[in-house]
Amino acid sequence: MRLDKFLKVSRIVKRRTVSKEISESSRVKVNGKIAKPSTKLKIGDLIEIEFGRSFLTVQVKELKDHVLKDDSSMLYEIIEEKRKEKVEL
Repeated sequence: MRLDKFLKVSRIVKRRTVSKEISESSRVKVNGKIAKPSTKLKIGDLIEIEFGRSFLTVQVKELKDHVLKDDSSMLYEIIEEKRKEKVEL
C-alpha cells in the first residue's frame, strides 16, 4: 500500500491530499529514510512523521484498503510520541 493512502486510511492524517503534501515536503520517514507519497509500505515498517512541533513514530501492523473509524487504530502501533520544546530567545 502507498504511504499517502495508509496515512489516510489509518486516520493518522485526515485527508489524503494532506498526507501527500507532508510526504512531499520531506516530513515523513519510513525505516529511517525520507519517503515519498508513493513509497510502498510493508507490515513492520516504522513511519516517523513530523507535525509542526510534534513527532510521531508508528509501526505498521496491518494493511487494509478500508476500515471503520473505530478500527483504524488497529492498523498501527504508536512507538513514540514527543513534542519539541519551545525555544525562547
